[in-house]
Formats: sequence, structure tokens, C-alpha cells
Amino acid sequence: MTDKLTGQLNFLAEADKMKSILRQTRIADCSRQENDAEHSWHFALTALTLFEYCGIEGVDIDRVINMALVHDLVEIYAGDTFAYDEKGNENKEERENESADKLFSLLPKKQAAEFRSLWEEFDRMETPDAIYASAVDRFQSFHNIYLSGGYTWKKHKVTADKIYKRMEPAKIALPALWDFIERTVNDEIKNGTVIHS
Repeated sequence: MTDKLTGQLNFLAEADKMKSILRQTRIADCSRQENDAEHSWHFALTALTLFEYCGIEGVDIDRVINMALVHDLVEIYAGDTFAYDEKGNENKEERENESADKLFSLLPKKQAAEFRSLWEEFDRMETPDAIYASAVDRFQSFHNIYLSGGYTWKKHKVTADKIYKRMEPAKIALPALWDFIERTVNDEIKNGTVIHS
């Protein structure tokens, strides 16, 4: 077996650890926490399923799916940082960069550079592909929280203004879903699941 193949197999073995990284979001039936691997798969499927509603010209859906597959890999070492956890987000960039250095170094240099580049592009959210990917990533979590009866918003006392701020990329990248987002937030405020701000 070549060194290249050994490195790739070692990387895949490490990537399996995503199945053990739990997120704050519950699965739709609210029976348990979603893990990073499930989220990444559901993000990719959501991006593909809702692509006809993409409000940005020139988005390459294949690249978006690739971003979905790699975007949370760094959480294998850095852990999942809850979107609404201000303290946890203070050192997120540093933790995730250290994790990226460690994880992507398992791959052959060219492939490591490709994967890291996709991860960095997603994180910067500057290109059409990354903006659409980010919007879908956030919408997938939003939708799961909605389907689970707002469990995560209620547990963490999330305010409507924080949800709207987090969902802003959807205004541009998924404009057809913005009405659904607003109605959901308003309904959750009425239900007492989301705090009015």
C-alpha cells in the first residue's frame, strides 16, 4: 500500500469521529442530539433539494456539496461550538485552525490543500458558493429546531434578533424561504419558545 493511500485511509478513519461529535440541535423527532456527520449529510441533501430556490447566480452545486462534506470536519478536535454561545465563539477560530492543521495534514499535500481551501472558503462566506452553502447550513439547523418544537431555542433562551441575524444569508441565497423563516420565528415567539427581542 502506498503512503498516499495510507494517509487517505487514516484521514477517513479520523473522519469517522464526526459521528461522535454531538450538536445542540436535536433530530426532528427530538429523541436525541444530532451528530456532526448527520448534520453534514443533511446539509448536503438540503443544498441539493433546495437548489432551484438559490437566489445567487453562478453557484456550483457540486462545490457546495463538497463544502457540506468538509465544513465541520475540524470539529473532530475543536468540538462543536453552539451558534448562539458568545463565549464559546470567542476562541473558535483559533481552535478550528489548529484542528484543520492536524486533520488535513493526514492527507496527501494536494488533496489536503483542496479540502482546506474548501473549508476556508466556506468559513469566509465571500463567494457565491460559500454564501449559498452557509445559508443552507444555517437553514438545515433552523428547520431541524423548528421540527423538534423549538427545543434548542427554548433550552438556550435564544432571542428572535439572534435568530434573524444568524439567518441573514438566507435572505440573499434562499429568498423564497424567508417568509417561512419569519413565520416560524413569529410562531415560536407566540409559543414562548423564542424570546421576543
